[in-house]
Amino acid sequence: MFPIKDTIRSRSFPIVNWTLIVLNAIVFLFIELNLSPQGLERFIYTFGLVPARFSLINPMTWYPLLTHMFLHGGWLHFLSNMWTLYIFGDNVEDRLGSGRYLIYYLLGGVVAGLIQMFLGGAPNIPSIGASGAIAAVLGAYFLFFPHAQVITFVPVFWMPWFVNIPAVVYLGFWFISQLFSGVLALALPAGVTAGGIAWWAHIGGFVYGLVMARPFSYRRHHRPWYLDEYYPW
Repeated sequence: MFPIKDTIRSRSFPIVNWTLIVLNAIVFLFIELNLSPQGLERFIYTFGLVPARFSLINPMTWYPLLTHMFLHGGWLHFLSNMWTLYIFGDNVEDRLGSGRYLIYYLLGGVVAGLIQMFLGGAPNIPSIGASGAIAAVLGAYFLFFPHAQVITFVPVFWMPWFVNIPAVVYLGFWFISQLFSGVLALALPAGVTAGGIAWWAHIGGFVYGLVMARPFSYRRHHRPWYLDEYYPW
Protein backbone atom coordinates (compact mmCIF):
# COMPACT_ATOMS: atom_id res chain seq x y z
CA MET A 1 0.00 0.00 0.00
CA PHE A 2 1.24 3.46 -0.86
CA PRO A 3 -0.39 6.59 0.66
CA ILE A 4 -1.35 9.28 -1.86
CA LYS A 5 -2.80 11.91 0.46
CA ASP A 6 -5.11 12.40 3.41
CA THR A 7 -8.52 14.05 3.48
CA ILE A 8 -7.89 16.97 5.82
CA ARG A 9 -7.01 20.46 4.70
CA SER A 10 -4.37 22.30 6.68
CA ARG A 11 -5.67 25.69 7.85
CA SER A 12 -2.25 27.34 7.90
CA PHE A 13 0.93 27.06 5.86
CA PRO A 14 3.10 24.34 7.50
CA ILE A 15 6.31 26.35 7.57
CA VAL A 16 8.14 24.03 9.97
CA ASN A 17 7.11 20.88 8.12
CA TRP A 18 8.34 22.31 4.81
CA THR A 19 11.54 23.54 6.46
CA LEU A 20 12.25 20.03 7.73
CA ILE A 21 11.64 18.58 4.27
CA VAL A 22 13.94 21.17 2.67
CA LEU A 23 16.71 20.57 5.22
CA ASN A 24 16.55 16.83 4.62
CA ALA A 25 16.62 17.44 0.88
CA ILE A 26 19.66 19.73 1.13
CA VAL A 27 21.61 17.18 3.14
CA PHE A 28 20.72 14.31 0.82
CA LEU A 29 20.92 16.05 -2.57
CA PHE A 30 23.81 18.45 -2.03
CA ILE A 31 25.97 16.62 0.49
CA GLU A 32 25.39 12.86 0.47
CA LEU A 33 25.02 12.46 -3.29
CA ASN A 34 28.18 14.47 -3.94
CA LEU A 35 30.46 12.47 -1.66
CA SER A 36 32.65 9.61 -2.79
CA PRO A 37 31.73 6.17 -1.39
CA GLN A 38 34.53 6.46 1.16
CA GLY A 39 33.58 10.03 2.03
CA LEU A 40 29.93 9.08 2.40
CA GLU A 41 30.84 6.23 4.74
CA ARG A 42 32.88 8.59 6.94
CA PHE A 43 30.06 11.14 6.86
CA ILE A 44 27.47 8.55 7.93
CA TYR A 45 29.68 7.23 10.72
CA THR A 46 30.38 10.76 11.94
CA PHE A 47 26.80 12.04 12.01
CA GLY A 48 24.83 8.78 12.22
CA LEU A 49 23.89 7.25 15.55
CA VAL A 50 26.46 4.54 16.30
CA PRO A 51 25.77 2.76 19.62
CA ALA A 52 29.43 1.90 20.24
CA ARG A 53 30.38 5.59 20.06
CA PHE A 54 27.57 6.89 22.25
CA SER A 55 27.97 7.50 25.99
CA LEU A 56 25.32 8.81 28.36
CA ILE A 57 27.99 10.43 30.52
CA ASN A 58 29.80 12.17 27.66
CA PRO A 59 27.74 15.03 26.15
CA MET A 60 30.23 15.30 23.26
CA THR A 61 28.79 12.05 21.87
CA TRP A 62 25.16 13.23 21.94
CA TYR A 63 25.03 15.31 18.75
CA PRO A 64 24.20 12.29 16.49
CA LEU A 65 20.85 12.06 18.30
CA LEU A 66 19.89 15.13 16.26
CA THR A 67 22.02 14.80 13.15
CA HIS A 68 21.09 11.17 12.38
CA MET A 69 17.50 12.15 11.60
CA PHE A 70 18.61 14.32 8.65
CA LEU A 71 20.56 11.55 6.90
CA HIS A 72 19.21 8.91 4.50
CA GLY A 73 20.56 5.75 2.97
CA GLY A 74 19.32 6.14 -0.60
CA TRP A 75 16.61 7.51 -2.86
CA LEU A 76 13.88 5.17 -1.66
CA HIS A 77 14.65 5.86 1.99
CA PHE A 78 14.69 9.62 1.40
CA LEU A 79 11.60 9.87 -0.83
CA SER A 80 9.42 7.57 1.26
CA ASN A 81 10.22 9.46 4.45
CA MET A 82 9.68 12.90 2.95
CA TRP A 83 6.45 11.87 1.24
CA THR A 84 5.06 10.54 4.52
CA LEU A 85 6.10 13.70 6.35
CA TYR A 86 4.48 15.80 3.62
CA ILE A 87 1.16 13.95 3.88
CA PHE A 88 0.79 13.79 7.65
CA GLY A 89 3.01 16.49 9.09
CA ASP A 90 1.07 19.58 8.00
CA ASN A 91 -2.03 18.65 9.99
CA VAL A 92 -0.06 17.82 13.12
CA GLU A 93 1.75 21.15 12.87
CA ASP A 94 -1.63 22.82 12.42
CA ARG A 95 -2.86 21.24 15.65
CA LEU A 96 0.27 21.81 17.77
CA GLY A 97 1.42 25.13 16.38
CA SER A 98 4.71 25.59 14.56
CA GLY A 99 6.97 26.13 17.57
CA ARG A 100 5.62 23.20 19.53
CA TYR A 101 5.65 21.02 16.44
CA LEU A 102 9.36 21.63 15.87
CA ILE A 103 10.22 20.68 19.47
CA TYR A 104 7.85 17.70 19.32
CA TYR A 105 9.38 16.44 16.07
CA LEU A 106 13.01 16.76 17.17
CA LEU A 107 12.35 15.24 20.59
CA GLY A 108 10.49 12.38 18.89
CA GLY A 109 13.53 11.70 16.74
CA VAL A 110 15.81 11.71 19.78
CA VAL A 111 13.57 9.32 21.72
CA ALA A 112 13.22 7.02 18.70
CA GLY A 113 16.99 7.01 18.18
CA LEU A 114 17.65 6.10 21.82
CA ILE A 115 15.13 3.27 21.78
CA GLN A 116 16.56 1.88 18.55
CA MET A 117 20.07 2.12 19.92
CA PHE A 118 19.31 0.25 23.15
CA LEU A 119 16.86 -2.32 21.76
CA GLY A 120 17.68 -2.89 18.13
CA GLY A 121 20.99 -1.31 17.24
CA ALA A 122 24.09 -3.31 16.29
CA PRO A 123 27.05 -1.74 18.14
CA ASN A 124 29.01 -0.54 15.11
CA ILE A 125 26.24 0.04 12.56
CA PRO A 126 24.95 3.63 12.33
CA SER A 127 21.24 4.35 12.48
CA ILE A 128 20.12 7.12 10.13
CA GLY A 129 16.89 8.55 8.83
CA ALA A 130 13.92 10.72 9.78
CA SER A 131 11.57 7.76 10.18
CA GLY A 132 11.67 7.77 14.00
CA ALA A 133 10.64 11.42 14.17
CA ILE A 134 8.06 10.85 11.43
CA ALA A 135 6.67 7.90 13.40
CA ALA A 136 6.06 10.39 16.24
CA VAL A 137 4.11 12.53 13.77
CA LEU A 138 2.06 9.47 12.81
CA GLY A 139 1.31 8.79 16.46
CA ALA A 140 -0.03 12.32 16.88
CA TYR A 141 -2.06 12.05 13.69
CA PHE A 142 -3.55 8.77 14.95
CA LEU A 143 -4.81 10.60 18.07
CA PHE A 144 -5.87 13.91 16.58
CA PHE A 145 -7.54 12.81 13.33
CA PRO A 146 -9.13 9.40 13.88
CA HIS A 147 -11.89 10.05 11.33
CA ALA A 148 -9.56 11.10 8.52
CA GLN A 149 -9.21 8.97 5.43
CA VAL A 150 -5.92 8.04 3.77
CA ILE A 151 -6.25 7.77 0.00
CA THR A 152 -4.08 4.75 -0.73
CA PHE A 153 -2.76 3.20 -3.91
CA VAL A 154 -3.02 -0.58 -3.89
CA PRO A 155 -1.48 -2.34 -6.91
CA VAL A 156 -3.66 -5.22 -8.08
CA PHE A 157 -1.87 -6.96 -10.93
CA TRP A 158 -1.79 -4.32 -13.71
CA MET A 159 -4.84 -2.37 -12.46
CA PRO A 160 -4.29 0.73 -10.28
CA TRP A 161 -6.69 0.68 -7.35
CA PHE A 162 -7.25 3.69 -5.11
CA VAL A 163 -9.05 3.12 -1.84
CA ASN A 164 -9.93 5.33 1.13
CA ILE A 165 -8.68 3.74 4.33
CA PRO A 166 -9.55 5.23 7.76
CA ALA A 167 -6.45 6.75 9.31
CA VAL A 168 -6.84 4.66 12.47
CA VAL A 169 -6.86 1.50 10.35
CA TYR A 170 -3.98 2.54 8.09
CA LEU A 171 -1.75 3.75 10.93
CA GLY A 172 -2.84 0.99 13.29
CA PHE A 173 -1.91 -1.66 10.72
CA TRP A 174 1.40 0.12 10.09
CA PHE A 175 2.25 0.13 13.81
CA ILE A 176 1.30 -3.52 14.31
CA SER A 177 3.51 -4.51 11.37
CA GLN A 178 6.42 -2.55 12.85
CA LEU A 179 5.88 -4.11 16.29
CA PHE A 180 5.75 -7.61 14.81
CA SER A 181 8.97 -7.03 12.85
CA GLY A 182 10.67 -5.43 15.86
CA VAL A 183 9.87 -8.36 18.13
CA LEU A 184 11.18 -10.77 15.51
CA ALA A 185 14.35 -8.69 15.21
CA LEU A 186 15.02 -9.17 18.94
CA ALA A 187 15.36 -12.90 18.29
CA LEU A 188 18.22 -12.39 15.84
CA PRO A 189 21.80 -13.03 16.97
CA ALA A 190 23.61 -10.10 18.56
CA GLY A 191 24.98 -7.67 16.00
CA VAL A 192 22.63 -8.80 13.23
CA THR A 193 20.13 -6.29 11.86
CA ALA A 194 16.75 -7.08 10.35
CA GLY A 195 17.05 -5.93 6.76
CA GLY A 196 18.71 -2.67 7.75
CA ILE A 197 15.40 -1.23 9.01
CA ALA A 198 15.25 0.50 12.39
CA TRP A 199 12.03 -1.17 13.56
CA TRP A 200 12.39 -0.03 17.15
CA ALA A 201 12.90 3.58 16.10
CA HIS A 202 9.52 3.36 14.36
CA ILE A 203 7.89 1.69 17.37
CA GLY A 204 9.46 4.07 19.87
CA GLY A 205 8.61 7.15 17.82
CA PHE A 206 4.97 6.11 17.41
CA VAL A 207 4.54 5.32 21.13
CA TYR A 208 6.17 8.65 21.98
CA GLY A 209 3.62 10.30 19.71
CA LEU A 210 0.71 8.56 21.42
CA VAL A 211 1.96 9.63 24.85
CA MET A 212 3.21 13.16 24.15
CA ALA A 213 0.89 14.54 21.47
CA ARG A 214 -1.82 15.68 23.89
CA PRO A 215 0.59 17.25 26.42
CA PHE A 216 2.17 19.21 23.55
CA SER A 217 -1.29 20.45 22.52
CA TYR A 218 -2.26 21.44 26.08
CA ARG A 219 -4.05 24.81 26.15
CA ARG A 220 -3.59 25.08 22.41
CA HIS A 221 -6.88 26.49 21.11
CA HIS A 222 -8.27 24.75 18.07
CA ARG A 223 -11.63 24.75 16.36
CA PRO A 224 -13.23 21.30 16.13
CA TRP A 225 -13.24 19.50 12.80
CA TYR A 226 -16.59 18.89 11.20
CA LEU A 227 -17.52 16.20 8.73
CA ASP A 228 -17.92 18.63 5.83
CA GLU A 229 -14.32 19.78 6.30
CA TYR A 230 -13.05 16.48 4.95
CA TYR A 231 -12.56 16.38 1.21
CA PRO A 232 -11.92 13.51 -1.16
CA TRP A 233 -9.07 14.91 -3.29
